[in-house]
Amino acid sequence: MTETSTNFGRLLVGTKDELYRHAAALVAAGPRVVAFSGGSTPQDWYRWCVQTRALTPVGVARTHFTVSDERCVPLTDPLSNFGHADRLLLEPLGVPADHRHPWAVGLAPATAAAEYGTTIPELAGQGRSYDLCFLGLGDDSHTASLFPGSPLLLDDHGGWFAPVEVPGKGWRLTITPTGLQACGSVVVLAPGAGKAEALRRVLQGPSDPVNVPAQILRTCAEHVTWLVDEAAAAAL
Repeated sequence: MTETSTNFGRLLVGTKDELYRHAAALVAAGPRVVAFSGGSTPQDWYRWCVQTRALTPVGVARTHFTVSDERCVPLTDPLSNFGHADRLLLEPLGVPADHRHPWAVGLAPATAAAEYGTTIPELAGQGRSYDLCFLGLGDDSHTASLFPGSPLLLDDHGGWFAPVEVPGKGWRLTITPTGLQACGSVVVLAPGAGKAEALRRVLQGPSDPVNVPAQILRTCAEHVTWLVDEAAAAAL
């Protein structure tokens, strides 16, 4: 892999296997609380981890798992971020039930976010939202459930976790910009040619985090790592 320093964190460019191996090594290193992201890339990575045995039950025995954002749907719903992580990775690894921490999607969004905000920080390192937070990157440069124009990009009221209504997509539960600043490490896993233009807008476009939400990571660049392949980095 090659490494470049940017205003938004370290940029590592490598093959898919190199990126996936690096991500797995970060989890295997034993952070207390790991938050996964949603989307197709994490699902592919979960399958890769199980097939290659990059993660083992012993290696993750002390770790608690959650997701950095979630749709307000049942965990059995195919749109559930935690549902995918549970079925494709946590269950195959035999992670104990008390180390699996989905958002309380059965509650009203504000209540779910408040409950989550009292539980998760008690498990993480002192003063941290998560010890290791994985994020994705959308075609519109959104990350977590921070979409262009989100009110949380204008003011998240200092909270680490919050409900947010995404136009056309309903209510979501998400880590906030302030919550990202309180993470031990943030890793954006964004391989593939479909990420190239969004990545260029984030790293090289005009500063406009309200409309290019992943640019919010500039506020915590010292603990952010981007994992991308040559296809995703092609427009840089």
